[in-house]
Amino acid sequence: MQVALRDAEIRRGAFVLRCDAAIGEGVHLVSGPVGSGKSTLALLLASILAPDSGSVDRHGVSSCLLSLQFPEYHVTCSTAAEEVLSWGLKPDPVLGRAGLAGRGQADPLTLSRGELKRLNLACVFSCSPDLLLLDEPFSSLDCAAKVRVCRAIEARKGGITIVFSHERAVLPRVGTLWEMEGGRLSRVGDVPDAIPRWRFAPQYLRHALERGARPANIALTDAREALCRIRD
Repeated sequence: MQVALRDAEIRRGAFVLRCDAAIGEGVHLVSGPVGSGKSTLALLLASILAPDSGSVDRHGVSSCLLSLQFPEYHVTCSTAAEEVLSWGLKPDPVLGRAGLAGRGQADPLTLSRGELKRLNLACVFSCSPDLLLLDEPFSSLDCAAKVRVCRAIEARKGGITIVFSHERAVLPRVGTLWEMEGGRLSRVGDVPDAIPRWRFAPQYLRHALERGARPANIALTDAREALCRIRD
């Protein structure tokens, strides 16, 4: 299973997205500053945008799901329960996972953005697409909800999961690191060898590396465990 971008370009005025990469199975993190092109790349991979030149080829990928940064873009129904049903899912367990038990008759657009984000992600993780694209999945969430999202990402079995985020505090364990800057996608490499080369590494990872620790992955717990090992 693989998604291949072959000299793919999208041009929007002065902004140009350029990608040449092969993305295989596992969890990938695409990091970079706001405005670097992460969301545009997500839309390209989801086939919502077509490249102006080059190609995006899917090999062995039969299903794709994109979770947008702003959850209100996904709303299609007048109640939270109907929203879950529109995904082909049973409302009660999904609403429970979203922390919205008993609120099935609520208008989704009267929920807070954090509540609506939890509802959207609960639906997303109840599905099992071959290609899962998560654009800023941690936005509007508190720390506890971010941790639950990380666990859901890590629990995915098979397929390709791509997380597009500039999150700097709560991150899941991943297999491959990518960087996006100025519309250009570059592969940093596989974890853990790529961690010292990751320019957008959060401060807690930089702290661990500066003290000679070698985290096994990029989560905060990995940095803490690596620091504990060198103290022993």
